[in-house]
Amino acid sequence: MNILKNKFLFKKNPKDNNGSSHKVIDQYKEIAKLVKEARIHQNLTIKELSLISKIPFQILNSIENNNKTIRPKYPFIRSILIKLEECLVLKKDTLVKLAVRERETFNKEKKDFLVSKFDLINTWQGSLLYFFILVLTIFILKRYFILNVNVIEIQNIENRIIDK
Repeated sequence: MNILKNKFLFKKNPKDNNGSSHKVIDQYKEIAKLVKEARIHQNLTIKELSLISKIPFQILNSIENNNKTIRPKYPFIRSILIKLEECLVLKKDTLVKLAVRERETFNKEKKDFLVSKFDLINTWQGSLLYFFILVLTIFILKRYFILNVNVIEIQNIENRIIDK
């Protein structure tokens, strides 16, 4: 009954101590299991697979042991999994399909925009903001000097009339 409440009332994914959802971890456990089984079935060591696939030993080791700290992020892991499918003679997209969902959850997390992460110097948004501030400053200065010039001209005209 508690499972139904969690699914329908709160609509939250269960989270572990690290804050990542169980679905992502289970997918990478499945990837690790498939890669290890296929490698053992081919009678290859991790070093031999590394030489054949030209993927660094540490990366292969992190994939097989599901080590999140060393494992590459989605765009890179996808190309690595495609290469592993070819080298281990696995069916096309068996590993890649499991990694796709991480990208979707990553994009959902990325939607949170924090002002503290906004870089004014190195991003196009910062350049656009800088340009906007520059144009606004020029507009304000132009208005200020035009108003002052009119006042000065009126004073000059008054002084001429008084002098005559």
